[in-house]
Amino acid sequence: MEYKGSLNEYFHIATIKKEDAVWLNQYKGDYLRIFWNDQRDTTLIIDGVEYPLLLNQILFLTDMHDIVISKMDEINLIRFNREFYSSEFFDKEIGCNGVLFFANEKIPVIDLDELQLPKFKLLWMVFLSEFESQDNLHGQMLLMLLKRFLILSTRIYKKQNKSLRLHVNKLDTIREFKLLVEMHYKKMHTVFEYANLMNKPAKSLTNLFTLHSEKTPLKVIQDRIHIEAKRQLLFTQKIVKEIAFELGFEDVTSFSRFFKNKEGQSPTEFRDKNRIIDN
Repeated sequence: MEYKGSLNEYFHIATIKKEDAVWLNQYKGDYLRIFWNDQRDTTLIIDGVEYPLLLNQILFLTDMHDIVISKMDEINLIRFNREFYSSEFFDKEIGCNGVLFFANEKIPVIDLDELQLPKFKLLWMVFLSEFESQDNLHGQMLLMLLKRFLILSTRIYKKQNKSLRLHVNKLDTIREFKLLVEMHYKKMHTVFEYANLMNKPAKSLTNLFTLHSEKTPLKVIQDRIHIEAKRQLLFTQKIVKEIAFELGFEDVTSFSRFFKNKEGQSPTEFRDKNRIIDN
């Protein structure tokens, strides 16, 4: 079930069956995604890393993550774009850039206990019933329901991850850095450039990430470029030279060197081995 607004707003909710996994694996779009496993244990491969999603767990992904479902019976999915979940909630705890999407080093997952589970099941049913009455308030109702879903999820996540309450300003700085990377990674490839945008010394950013993140700021930048490079190679027909220039490299050689260092094979080898769209 999906909603499309007049200003490019998009919202989609569905229970994905095993036979639909191929569609989901291959589909790409600028959507934030929520996966809720209320059946048997499921295995997701996110950016090449295997993540088990256990019964009654909910996982939250940004639009920068690449996902493959390798094991499932069925799974509940919510997808929406930033136009739908608009700037009204921008950069707040429950916004597109909030705790569940951009404030974390690890991919956020919450566990629903026996008290929380009925609330989410009821909310899911209300989501589905809303598609039976698609009047002029349909979009606003879906937005309200999504906001409630995210508020409940954020409360649970903060309760289950008490360390989030510590070093709030430091976590906000890390989140701001990641948001800037998302906006500028195709043109800016160095920590120094982002430090200038944030009016902070590059060294202080590096020290902050060393203490509070599993990745260095440079690795955050390079991983984002790497993910987009793989997407372009697998899901477009652009030549390697075009992808290189689009991602801010001065020449194909430097792009190929970067890609091989990250992936262990050249862009052409990677495309030939994993090709999704035929020439």
